[in-house]
Amino acid sequence: MSIAEKEKYRSRVIDEQVERYLNHFGAVCIEGPKWCGKTWTSSFHSKSEIMLGDPTGNFQNRALAETAPELILSGPSPRLIDEWQEVPSLWDAVRYAVDQSNQKGRFILTGSSTPQRKGILHSGAGRIGKLRMRTMSLFESGDSSGAVSLKELCQGCLTPVMTGSVRLPDLIYFAVRGGWPGNLGSDPQEAQILPAAYLQTILDDDIGRIDTVRYDSHKMELLLRSLARNESTTVSNSKIAGDIAAFSSESVDRGSIVQYLDALSRLFLLDNQPPFSSNVRSSVRVKQAEKRHFCDPALACALLKASPERLLNDLSTFGFIFEALCERDLKIYAESFDAKLYHYQDYKNREIDAVIELENGEWCAFEIKLGAHQIDAAAAELLAVQESFRKEKEESAPKVLCVICGMSNAAYRRPDGVFVVPITALKN
Repeated sequence: MSIAEKEKYRSRVIDEQVERYLNHFGAVCIEGPKWCGKTWTSSFHSKSEIMLGDPTGNFQNRALAETAPELILSGPSPRLIDEWQEVPSLWDAVRYAVDQSNQKGRFILTGSSTPQRKGILHSGAGRIGKLRMRTMSLFESGDSSGAVSLKELCQGCLTPVMTGSVRLPDLIYFAVRGGWPGNLGSDPQEAQILPAAYLQTILDDDIGRIDTVRYDSHKMELLLRSLARNESTTVSNSKIAGDIAAFSSESVDRGSIVQYLDALSRLFLLDNQPPFSSNVRSSVRVKQAEKRHFCDPALACALLKASPERLLNDLSTFGFIFEALCERDLKIYAESFDAKLYHYQDYKNREIDAVIELENGEWCAFEIKLGAHQIDAAAAELLAVQESFRKEKEESAPKVLCVICGMSNAAYRRPDGVFVVPITALKN
């Protein structure tokens, strides 16, 4: 989308944050995976732009950025500099220009990878505000009615509403298709083509350009497939190594796994869910493992070759994929009002699928279930966890309990106080 085509722009949850950051920082850096819509969104909020990834004239914009960065920075503000990481020295050039002018909202930078620190002299703290952009949530793609606001829900407010029946094949399609703007409206039988092409681009091109390390693309693929098999779990690196050996009869040592995971994270391919502790001084031992996630559940589906038909016949696997889809959306919505998404596990066998911590320190507990027949059990688990926290005076209990469901046809509050909300009715 060029600046001349702003009327075609499809609103994103991050839009309000971009405007807010432009009012507070001299520059805004929007980071996230390739093809998630960063350029479209940044162009919508810009008045001039330059694309460093444009191959015209043998990438003349990139060459110009290396030789005459002041020309790249010239133009009406906010000025979009797309894929700035292709010329990392631009970061310091932008930071210096912001310092010199002391104006807000001068630049918008986009990046689909994080370069190594070498060559970047200043963090940009206080000058360049960073935002993480993700693939489209169901609300952004038009597959959620938005009848329920997560922000209001986390304040304990919900107006009961019938949300309509949800078909299991539709939920599977949403996961297999993913949230890439370019994949909206794709045929269910061809929905995996784009995510598969995305992964191939990572293996064939991007992973070799992120730094000077020579990565083994075959071993990287083995790692990616293992991560897909362990989507939405807290599996350790050592177990990932064992999983690779068990499924491929090949080995990838743990040192390489750590190095490769770092590279994948810098490409924003991974979006793990950190662990939560309601009180850092608590005597309760909290497990510190992150929950493994790709940036979009469609990547796990593509790596597993999990077509809609296969997932329809393997609801156990789809349960993990559905959890990833819900937690992607919860993260997008929560971050729009400065909340954070976590998961919880401790050594008392208490687990919570998703925890949203608000700015004031209060937190809300969510269980994620595919079928409506699982709601009663999930609500009982949440209530038991809440009661156990209340008995431990050193721990704060969750303020709100909610079951996020796939197949529910209504959003409501149960007599026991637990909310039930279909993922296809949620928004930020």
